Amino acid sequence: MNLSVRIERWPLERAFTISRGAKTEAVVVVAELDDGDRGRGEAVPYARYGETPEGVVAAIEALRPALWEGLDRAALQAMLPPGAARNALDCALWDLEAKRTGRRAYQLAALPPPKPLVTAYTISLADPEAMARAATAASARPLLKVKLGGAGNDVERITAVRRAAPEAELIVDANEGWSEDNLESNLAACAGAGVTLVEQPLPQGRDGRLAQIARRIAVCADESIHDRASLDALAGKYDAINIKLDKAGGLTEALALAAEAERRGFAVMVGCMVATSLALAPATLVAQRARIVDLDGPLLLAKDRPHGLRFEGSVAHPPEPVLWG
Repeated sequence: MNLSVRIERWPLERAFTISRGAKTEAVVVVAELDDGDRGRGEAVPYARYGETPEGVVAAIEALRPALWEGLDRAALQAMLPPGAARNALDCALWDLEAKRTGRRAYQLAALPPPKPLVTAYTISLADPEAMARAATAASARPLLKVKLGGAGNDVERITAVRRAAPEAELIVDANEGWSEDNLESNLAACAGAGVTLVEQPLPQGRDGRLAQIARRIAVCADESIHDRASLDALAGKYDAINIKLDKAGGLTEALALAAEAERRGFAVMVGCMVATSLALAPATLVAQRARIVDLDGPLLLAKDRPHGLRFEGSVAHPPEPVLWG
C-alpha cells in the first residue's frame, strides 16, 4: 500500500498553558495509507517523551517497506514502541480497514455504536484572576479541567475557579508540577473546592509519596501511564489512569489498556493532546467506557479540519465516516 506522511500546524484560538510551558499552535503528524481506499491517522509528537515531529515522520517512513508487504495492526505493535508514530499508523490502519470493508471501526472492534459524550473543557494555567475570568466564561459547561502546577499559589487558583464556576464539576491537572512539600496542602484545597479528580500531581518516577498519604479525592496517572506495561508501577499510588492514544501508541493498545485497567480496579479517563478532530475520532471509541472524558482538543483550535467532530457545547458527537473510521 502507498504511504504519505506529513507535518501539519494548526493555530490555536488562544495560548494554551500548562506547568511545562505554553503553545500557540498544534503540531501534528498525519499518516495516510492508500491501496485504492484511503485510511488516515493523526498523532501529536510530544517533547515530554523525547519526540519531535521530524523524528515521528522518520519512524513512520522507516516502515514503508513493511507496509508495501502488507503490515497489519498486530505486527505493528511489535515494530514500533508506544508513542505518536505507532498511533498515527495504527489509527490509519483502522480507518483503512473500515473503508475497505464498508464497516465502521466500532464494528471492527466488536463495540456497540458510540454515543455522544460530555467532554471536559480546559482552563489554562494563569494567575488566579485570569483563570477566574476564563472559568466564568465557561461556567455553563458541566465539566471543567483546571490546569495547575505553575509558579505561584495553586490554592488561590482552584479557589478562584470554583468561585467563578460554582455548578461545574471540576477536575485538576497538575502536569507533574507539584512537589512532596505542597502535595497534601494542594490536594486538601482541591478537596475543599469539590474537585472530583487530580491528574499526575508528582513527576513520573518520583510519585511514591502518593502511596503514603490518605487521599480525600481520586488521583489519576497521566504521565506515569502509557500502555499495559505501565500498570504494575501504579498500584497503591493511583485510583485512575488517563489513556491517551499518543501515549499508548494507537487505538489497538488503548482498547486493551482500558480493559486491563478496569480488571485491576482502576477507573478510566480518556484524554487527548491538542490536535484536530482526526486525532480524537479514534479516542471516542475508548471514551465510551470512561468515567471522565477530556477530548476538547479541537475546541482549542482557531479552526478544525473539514468534517471535524460535531460539538454542541460540551457534548462531542461520534465521528462521521468521512473523517475517520
